[in-house]
Amino acid sequence: MKKLLVALPLVAAFTLGGCSNMSTGQQRELSGGAIGAGAGAAIAAIAGGNPIWGAIGGAAVGTLGGFLYNKNAGGN
Repeated sequence: MKKLLVALPLVAAFTLGGCSNMSTGQQRELSGGAIGAGAGAAIAAIAGGNPIWGAIGGAAVGTLGGFLYNKNAGGN
């Protein structure tokens, strides 16, 4: 249990630190994927499907949406 309490904050710090050098466009794509994954999992669970597949589909659609927004908005 003590190892988990030490490892969890370290993993969180490395994960959040990895996003600091991302461009605005990359951050949009990542945000779109994360929001899409959450929404897809929730919709699949409500509809009685498998939330894993909903999350995968939602993440793909959200990431694609962020990418297309960047292309049309001239983002970097």
